[in-house]
Amino acid sequence: MLLSINVTEKSFGDKSLYTDLQFNVQKGQKVGLIGRNGTGKSTLFNLITRADTDFQGEIAINRRAIVVASRQEHHGHEAKTALEYIQGDLPEYAQLSHIIDTYPETMGADTRKIQHYTEALDRFNHLGYFQIEDEISQAFDDYQIDPAKMHSPLADLSGGQVRMIELIKVQRSRGDLALIDEPTNHMDYVAKQAFVKWLGGSKEAMLVITHDRDVLRAVDQIIEIRDGQAYQFKGNYEQYLSINTDQITAQVNEYDLTQRRMRNLTEDIVRFRRMKEKARDPGTIKRFKSQERRAEDELARLSTAEKPSFWIDQESAGTLNTKMASAYGKYKATNIRVSTNTTASESSRLLVQVDKLSLGYDDQPALFTDVSFALHEGERVRLHGRNGAGKSTIVNAIVAKATGAATASRVLAGHIAVENDLKIGLYEQEIASRYLPMKLAAAIEQVLVDADLPVDERKVKQLLGNYLFNPMTDGDMLVKRLSGGQKARFQLIRMLINDPQILILDEPTNHLDLPSIEELENALIAYHGAVIYISHDSYFAGKLGGKTIPIGK
Repeated sequence: MLLSINVTEKSFGDKSLYTDLQFNVQKGQKVGLIGRNGTGKSTLFNLITRADTDFQGEIAINRRAIVVASRQEHHGHEAKTALEYIQGDLPEYAQLSHIIDTYPETMGADTRKIQHYTEALDRFNHLGYFQIEDEISQAFDDYQIDPAKMHSPLADLSGGQVRMIELIKVQRSRGDLALIDEPTNHMDYVAKQAFVKWLGGSKEAMLVITHDRDVLRAVDQIIEIRDGQAYQFKGNYEQYLSINTDQITAQVNEYDLTQRRMRNLTEDIVRFRRMKEKARDPGTIKRFKSQERRAEDELARLSTAEKPSFWIDQESAGTLNTKMASAYGKYKATNIRVSTNTTASESSRLLVQVDKLSLGYDDQPALFTDVSFALHEGERVRLHGRNGAGKSTIVNAIVAKATGAATASRVLAGHIAVENDLKIGLYEQEIASRYLPMKLAAAIEQVLVDADLPVDERKVKQLLGNYLFNPMTDGDMLVKRLSGGQKARFQLIRMLINDPQILILDEPTNHLDLPSIEELENALIAYHGAVIYISHDSYFAGKLGGKTIPIGK
């Protein structure tokens, strides 16, 4: 066994995160770690790496195992070049490099130092570190990062590039256990294919936090953190859906029986009290009083159990029998409520026309040439291409044309035409910087102001509740402190606030959990406006469909 988790209790303040979380990871196993936003997936990584030791229980790692993890924060590393940062975290690299670089000047005829130096050379060569720079350069190219950026400080790189660098570091470390957090966010389809291929062919065990169904399809086990515990599922995503359906229906049935038992006990208590009050015989009164007390004790015990979180994917839920479907619908976990315009229009007017378009930046060659498409009301268009091909540049140019805003790119050939007064809902990968210092409630108020909508405290709280925020407390959270999933839900609020005629989405499934992705897919399928989307999620693209427009070479 490589890793054994047995966390009996982990809390933040008065919030209990885990109550009895247990699972194991075996040598070479590829494990996908899933769970609703806020269930503690990243916290678990901190426990495994000992970055957080404030918990009850035990985490045991094979004493000979090398554990490599992707970092979330890079304080103290900003001045290092990407190459220095990767090399510095590789197992034994710093120690071996020190011996190889310094011993020739000092060892002379010292046989002990000569032996250490020779052993270090052999070990350095065995680990492949003499070719490390070439390997890292190739990895940069595979993940669509200019290899020249190997020599740039981390502080000068984008968040997406730093995420790829973390992945390159983990891959090249060749440890026994790799802990990887959301690896495919910001990846294009080629980079994702490279990652999935590496995942399937590598020897190390992996624990991967992800809700990317393309990645989950490639693992051999899925662990879901739910209600403070870990639920293990052998197999990949499709097998998880099947097993999860069986488990959840059994749990729903058990919970429904418990609820009915509680209702019966409540009625029994009332009945015993009435019979006790009517009775005159002391023995009879004592008997009814005893029955009343037993019923109260059982009801109290059953009432302390919290309702489990029930979620079954939509397709599997559709196969449930009528009785179970009714029970599941009654008890299923609360999901985000995405509200879109579902009123069908009788027209199919042209909203956006892109004709033989070529976009570029000053003193640089065109990003792409001769891109053409027309988008009518109710249609879907998918912009598909590698990172850097110009997909987001087209989106920004369309928005600029509709709003009259300036854009950094310029039209080198062709043109963009949009309908007058076109209302656009935009979902971007990154939150606009002006919202980051605000509290969440204030940011939502600003979104309403920007859309010329009335600002109402009740409306703000309703939006918070619809998107799984606590309306009473979460409004005080700073936007910059939100988790990835929380930021994604804020972006959905912003996109849909003004009842847009067209939605433009740039990688909307990044950071969303599986139930939220499903809700977003359903809302977009029902939406009767037009949609332009960028996504490397093959499941998401399969659900939305539409015409695919290739961008770039």
